[in-house]
Amino acid sequence: MDAEQGSVIGSFVPLILLFGIFYFLIIRPQQQQQKKHKEMLENLKKGDKIVTTGGLIAEIIKPEADFIKIKLNEDTIVKLDKGFVAKKLEGEATNA
Repeated sequence: MDAEQGSVIGSFVPLILLFGIFYFLIIRPQQQQQKKHKEMLENLKKGDKIVTTGGLIAEIIKPEADFIKIKLNEDTIVKLDKGFVAKKLEGEATNA
């Protein structure tokens, strides 16, 4: 019986190693990226320049709980769900 138990445990070792590699190469980095994105969304303030998931570059006028008011140009102000903010522009030239 000991030989059977050893072979069963031995057959699970590659699966455990595969899961460990999968976790550290895919799951963990993705969780860290989601955490950084959530922090970025929470720290948005008036005057910040953002890029939406649709590729629009806009300036934040008023951050709210679930939405933000953004200015697309001098005449157009719209409400945008925070989930559609792709990234915040940091000191980049945004001449449109």
